Amino acid sequence: MTLTRADALACYVINLPRSVERRRRMEEQLARLGIRHTLFPAIDGATRWSELEPTLDAASFDRFTGRPALPGELGVYHSHLAVWEIFLETGMPAALVLEDDVVFHDDFPEALDAALSARDTWDMLKLCCIRAKWPVRRGSAGRWRLNAYLGPFTGFGAYLIARDLAERLGPALLPIRRPIDREADRIHVHHFRHLGLEPFPCHVDDGGESTITGRHFSKVRKRPPHRRLASYADRTATLLGKAVYLTAGGGRG
Repeated sequence: MTLTRADALACYVINLPRSVERRRRMEEQLARLGIRHTLFPAIDGATRWSELEPTLDAASFDRFTGRPALPGELGVYHSHLAVWEIFLETGMPAALVLEDDVVFHDDFPEALDAALSARDTWDMLKLCCIRAKWPVRRGSAGRWRLNAYLGPFTGFGAYLIARDLAERLGPALLPIRRPIDREADRIHVHHFRHLGLEPFPCHVDDGGESTITGRHFSKVRKRPPHRRLASYADRTATLLGKAVYLTAGGGRG
């Protein structure tokens, strides 16, 4: 199935209303690239903590990450889920979801068109990443490679998501037990085609000032190493589970 941006793609930018400069930069970039979008006011985990906290399995989160959950993590988690719900109401077959610290490369529109031309090969397609370790070639889209990843594949800055996955995955991600990108990387549990388009046509640059983790991760309070053993075990289990799933042919088109 070949999709076109004009008639088959919804685009959303997640932005905290107070992050005015980030919003301005995103709007300027998207206007230059000719990509229409809908602005989604991000859910503020700090001001809505009491409302969001019941969706958090705090004990599991601490065990699997080696630290307590941050209010901003709950906010961004629910922001993505809320965008998926809005997207499902449109009837569009795919959505482009963007966080507000993405920097687009000049070939982004071409890469986006190539990705849509290969829609039958992916359920979620990342257009940038934080980590993308040990790629496994799954195909191509124009001059780009379509890769799955045996190693960690994290980051939710820019991605395409198919309608059927948004409908199925959203409810499966609650309660919150891990950051959303780590939970989505558990493809052996959630069973979907989680690919990256390489070379990535955009990257994330927050200037060292994250609205979630603070300046240079200043808000992150990790447990001492001996209290993070369960988190190491969880990451290892994810790597092993992904390896078995992918080598057995899971996640193929």
